[in-house]
Amino acid sequence: MNALIFGAPGSGKGTYGARLQAKLGVDLIAMGDIFRGIMKDGTPLAKTVTSYVEAGLLVPDDIALEVVKKSIAAIHKDRGFILDGYPRTLAQAEELDRIAKIDVVLQLDVPDWIIVERLSARRVCRNCASVYNMRFLKPKVDEACDKCGGVLFQRQDDNPVVIKMRLEIYQHETCPLLRYYKGRNVPFIVHSSDSLDEPPDAVVEDFIAELRKLKLI
Repeated sequence: MNALIFGAPGSGKGTYGARLQAKLGVDLIAMGDIFRGIMKDGTPLAKTVTSYVEAGLLVPDDIALEVVKKSIAAIHKDRGFILDGYPRTLAQAEELDRIAKIDVVLQLDVPDWIIVERLSARRVCRNCASVYNMRFLKPKVDEACDKCGGVLFQRQDDNPVVIKMRLEIYQHETCPLLRYYKGRNVPFIVHSSDSLDEPPDAVVEDFIAELRKLKLI
């Protein structure tokens, strides 16, 4: 099964993607994590990626495409994947069609107010990249990671001004992708959320039940 997981920044793509990966035995290609790894390299590419990510802008198509190609090429032929964070534009979707067949789209429909609340309260471990939320997933010790003791920080793109800009970019540049895949008759599984405290495992089980109905797992 090759799946795309779609949703605005802060809709929970990383959370649900990681849980689905563990339950289904597929690979997770999380573009945000890959780019943040590149940003630590100190290379010219790292500087370029950093300038886009910290401004809340999309990484240029040519860079994103090369990252996706390498990631998909590294997956064993008997394993599928969940792709999080790509494609982000119609041009990227067309390039992806040349690389892999997409079997299903997992769509997260989350109101903007929930996203702003979630991301504004998000903190990340500077050492191991574990994610916390100061509203409903607090660390045991303030500003310290439960797993490694590393310092927690707020990403530059998690302040309300940048969040709202990221949501505008999503609406204008990424939402047309939903029409693109519907036009290609790719099945959709849509989960709509209206609560800040929705249990992630329950959402994942709903996705799995729908994937079984489609006979994709």
